[in-house]
Amino acid sequence: MAPVVNGYTNGVSRHLPEDPFIVESRFSDIPSQVDIPVSGLDAEEAVEVNLEELLDDPTELCTLLEQEGVGKHYWMVIALAYAKQAKVDHAIEILSKGLGTLSRGNPKEKLGPLSLTCWLYLWKSREAPRVVPDGQPAGETRLKDFYLQAATGSLNEASRINPAFPPLFLARGVLYLLRASLQPPSKTAVPGAPDLSDRVETLRQSIKCFEDALRVSSGRNMMAVLGRARAYFSLGKYTSALDGYQEVLIKMPHLQDPDPRIGIGCCLWQLGHRDEAREAWERTLELNPDSKIANILLGLYYIHESSHYTTADPAFGPIYKKAMTVYTQKAFKLDKELPLTCATFGSYFMMRKSWATVDSLARKAIELTDVNAVASDGWYLLARKEHYQDRPDLPKANDYYQKADLARGGGDKGYLPARFGLVQIQILQRDFDGAKFRLEKIIQQSKSIEAMMILGALYAEDVFRSQASGIKEDKSTDIKKATTLLEAVRLAWKDPQKKLTPDSSVLVYLARLYETEQPDKALQCLQQVEQMTINDMPDKEPPDGVEADEAWTAKLREQLSPQLLNDIGCFQFHAEKYDIAREFFQTALSACVKAGEKDEGIDTDALVTTISYNLARTYEAANQLDEAKQVYEGLLARHDDYTDARTRLAYIELRQNPTDDGPKAMTALYETDSANLEVRALFGWYLSKSKRRAANIAEDQEQRHYKHTLQHHDKHDRYSLTGMGNLYLMTAREMRRDTDQDKDKRRKTYEKAVEFYDKALQLDPRNAYAAQGIAIALIEDRKDLTSAVQLFSKIRDTIKDPSVYINLGHVFAELKQYSRSIESYEAALTHNRASDPQIIACLGRVWLLKGKLDKSPSAMKTSLSYSQRALAIAPQQIHFQFNIAFVQIQLAQLLYTLPESQRTLDDVVKASEGLEEAINSFGEIAQSKNPPYPRHDIEQRANMGRNTMRRQLERAIQSQREYEDKNAAKLQEARDLREADIRRREEEKRKAEQEKGEEKRKIREERDKMAQLSRDLAEKRAEEEKRREDAEYTTDSDGERVKRTKKKKEGKRKKKDEDSGSETEVGDGEGGKDASVKKTRRKKKVRSAEPDSAVDSSAEEGGTQKSKKKRKRLARKGKEGNFKSEELVVDSDDEEHARPIAQTNGGGSDADEDGDTRMRDEDDEDEAVVSQQSRKRNARRIEDEDEDDEDEDEEDAGGPAEEPSTKTTAELDAEDGDGDGKGKGASFADNPHGDPVDDSVGAAGHEGAAETGGPSLSDLI
Repeated sequence: MAPVVNGYTNGVSRHLPEDPFIVESRFSDIPSQVDIPVSGLDAEEAVEVNLEELLDDPTELCTLLEQEGVGKHYWMVIALAYAKQAKVDHAIEILSKGLGTLSRGNPKEKLGPLSLTCWLYLWKSREAPRVVPDGQPAGETRLKDFYLQAATGSLNEASRINPAFPPLFLARGVLYLLRASLQPPSKTAVPGAPDLSDRVETLRQSIKCFEDALRVSSGRNMMAVLGRARAYFSLGKYTSALDGYQEVLIKMPHLQDPDPRIGIGCCLWQLGHRDEAREAWERTLELNPDSKIANILLGLYYIHESSHYTTADPAFGPIYKKAMTVYTQKAFKLDKELPLTCATFGSYFMMRKSWATVDSLARKAIELTDVNAVASDGWYLLARKEHYQDRPDLPKANDYYQKADLARGGGDKGYLPARFGLVQIQILQRDFDGAKFRLEKIIQQSKSIEAMMILGALYAEDVFRSQASGIKEDKSTDIKKATTLLEAVRLAWKDPQKKLTPDSSVLVYLARLYETEQPDKALQCLQQVEQMTINDMPDKEPPDGVEADEAWTAKLREQLSPQLLNDIGCFQFHAEKYDIAREFFQTALSACVKAGEKDEGIDTDALVTTISYNLARTYEAANQLDEAKQVYEGLLARHDDYTDARTRLAYIELRQNPTDDGPKAMTALYETDSANLEVRALFGWYLSKSKRRAANIAEDQEQRHYKHTLQHHDKHDRYSLTGMGNLYLMTAREMRRDTDQDKDKRRKTYEKAVEFYDKALQLDPRNAYAAQGIAIALIEDRKDLTSAVQLFSKIRDTIKDPSVYINLGHVFAELKQYSRSIESYEAALTHNRASDPQIIACLGRVWLLKGKLDKSPSAMKTSLSYSQRALAIAPQQIHFQFNIAFVQIQLAQLLYTLPESQRTLDDVVKASEGLEEAINSFGEIAQSKNPPYPRHDIEQRANMGRNTMRRQLERAIQSQREYEDKNAAKLQEARDLREADIRRREEEKRKAEQEKGEEKRKIREERDKMAQLSRDLAEKRAEEEKRREDAEYTTDSDGERVKRTKKKKEGKRKKKDEDSGSETEVGDGEGGKDASVKKTRRKKKVRSAEPDSAVDSSAEEGGTQKSKKKRKRLARKGKEGNFKSEELVVDSDDEEHARPIAQTNGGGSDADEDGDTRMRDEDDEDEAVVSQQSRKRNARRIEDEDEDDEDEDEEDAGGPAEEPSTKTTAELDAEDGDGDGKGKGASFADNPHGDPVDDSVGAAGHEGAAETGGPSLSDLI
């Protein structure tokens, strides 16, 4: 029988199917049976072996093959049959016995079985576990590395026989690929440095082997191209890999196992073209719906698409369901051992907390995969399982996270989610420094939003712990880092491409960080949290008929967290927006009630107590004392030991009844809870306001109170320390300074005050009141105004107290910076001190100083106004009355000293009246019980005003009246000139506007003219198009209007415009009646022409060179009536000046002569119709002449010169050598059948051709 080679008799060649839907599965060429020849019998007898029903034990079959000594092909076919049934171990056993039998023959006979054995070992390596399965002994399990070593042995043995055996190159390349899959990725030490790891070197060796396989196959081995593309993909050279896969697809479009479309999609995915990758995988499913790789890859694509939406988004569910049920589940049913499918399904069961299923799938992914990334996913699933289960095993989770990271290279190339999990483990183990270090590295490499969020939270927690512990440590760096990171996260939410969901915890952290330094930003963060929470409510939209107004928003707020509403209310309170704060506190109380109804386990009493106290403080700040008292009393009814509420009630009572019930309430409060530092502080403040000042500080009641607090209650009480400093400061201010001893004693008292302030600042660096006391001491003791200004400026940024602005006003007044002093005093008035007479009196004093410095009566008038306002608020204060009189005296003195040009008569008269009032006021003040100054000094000042200043002002009034009467005419003239100048300017402005309007009108008219011109041109163009269309149609013999057809004609004339390069075709007709314009066209290729001046010069010299060139270019040949033509360009302003040149070939026929004469006559008429512009230009006349008898023809020729002839494109091509070479022009280009042209558009003919239907141009030629 004929030998069988891979199932094909006599080596019949295989043909690839033309239809790509026809799939040839693996082992399809293995026959169903094979006949083994038996020795000793007849030649036709053999043992038939059924290859579809093989024995479980191939020993008997191998014995038969050994006894009969069959060739290698039988061994290989039977081994492949076993491999086809997935009995790879039996196939390897058969080949091993076959190799033993073949070893006695030619060594080259072993190459085929050795190569097949190598491939089978590679197959086993793909199916073997990567690591020892959990629970199995290490020695009983054969791993991938074992089979790779066995394949290497077979390959080396074959190479020793024939290293150039072609199949070995491909096998060696695949061996290197599988070996590289077991090697870990490299850790890049230096960015940009070459990768010299073992894995990269192994992949390069595989590429070399695949290229050798391509070389020996002359580029026809597509499996080698696929292998090389796979190696490029592993190296990260996705473009090169894509080229390889596309090359295979182009040369073998039917190939489906392996399918190059899978590789194309993977490369496109890595290059960022995800939709194109999906299309490639969908094409794979069209050809092979049972492709498990395409199904799982499409599942991963839709999982990635679903990650762009939040789980609450309606678009998330359908996409994720499609990914899992349509593709991933189908891939899992097709092959439950596919590692990528196991890893993907493991993530799904992780969300469902099916820990046992997760463990099984993850271990399958780790053990069976050839891809490091899939193994990394498996380790990551195990780590998450250990991390998130009810009793987490943190050491084991940490180990699995590290393995997941190392599987992808670790270091800079590691797996980001695994490294993130390591951070979480470190946080749970309270290794905050290690977590922060790892997060810093992650952020440097990936700018991960989650990493920035956690790192910012860690820094923020460090700040909060430091603040709570009271440790004096500079945390400004940590605050800055936390704020920067969390703000970066907040900014990333605004990027629509990232589709990130805002996290309220980030905003809460930012609010706490901004609370002290930037409360306005803290409030913005909390308001954003409020808005986010409202937006997430299912019933945020109002029902029909209800408007979404403030009332509806307030109703929605009742569903928010009471703590959030309370915090917002506190920030509004500190911003002095008491009405808004009150609304939030009231809403927070309602939210507490609703929260208690929803969950009875919540203790709302503490929340209600705190929020009620804040509400009462808001009422108190808004001066609604009765409402505040009602809330405080309600709190005391619920909690009678609430000291803060009792303290505020005593303070309100003191404000409302400062002489009777108030002091009693303060005394009762102090007796009830004298050990409470807050109560002692309030009582100290009360003593400072109500005590009588003692001459000796040791006898001062307030000083004793503070001293008792520091000695027996808390030596670090900051309020008592600051109060002691204030006492010593006021004492030093009133001490005598007559002698050096007095000055030294006063200085020491100031130093004592500074010591108390300094101690308070050491305990609380933000104690602005202590810092303000130091600044005051600097001014009063050392006159250090510059340092005091710096201190007050810093204090102003810390606390919003009117005293800071008052002190700043004092300092600026001492520095003679009166404008800044006025600004400071006015700022103090805006802080609930609008009716404070002391601040208003200070403003009057500064305006007085400013007026004296600037010699400004208006400033002094402002000073007088403030002084009168202060007296109106406190009319019992005699010194305010003295201030008014003093300002009136100063204003009178200033006006007296000013020249007449800088004052008016009315000002002087009013100053005189004010002087009289001041004299009377001084008299009253001098007679009062406690005048602010000695009576003698006040009376002396009144006498000066009564005697000296009164007479001075009288003289000033007289002189001012004379001055104004004298200069009245000049003033009126100046006013008239000014008014005239104003009128002139207005007139110029009006004229300019009028000219501008006229210019705009002209521009508008020009635009209208241009628009009209454009419309006219468009109409004219439309008419020309209509005429041109009419010229293209004619009436046939049946009377129907049809489009004219073109036909090649020899005798057509051209009328050519020299400048424009356009040509005009002219038809023939008797007497010009039937002449019509047939076609005007611009040549596609314009031939270059000499300038007019050159043409004129050539014409004068005979144009020899030019003529020769044109004769050579336009020469044409014909079979009958041969003639040669030449284009001679003659420039002339008049046609009569053109030199007539005519030539016939050996005495042409009469028809030719008549045709020429007729064409010349008709051309003269058509010139006026077709090309009017050519009359003003130089005419070019192209005449036919014989090349050999030029001179003779010129003597014999007669008649007028011919007009330029027109030629069809086909004729010009023929003349240039591009035509068909016939030269006769039997028909037009669009008349391929050579039918005669209609008579009405015929070319040259005899005189009656147009009327009688004479012969066409082809007939004449």
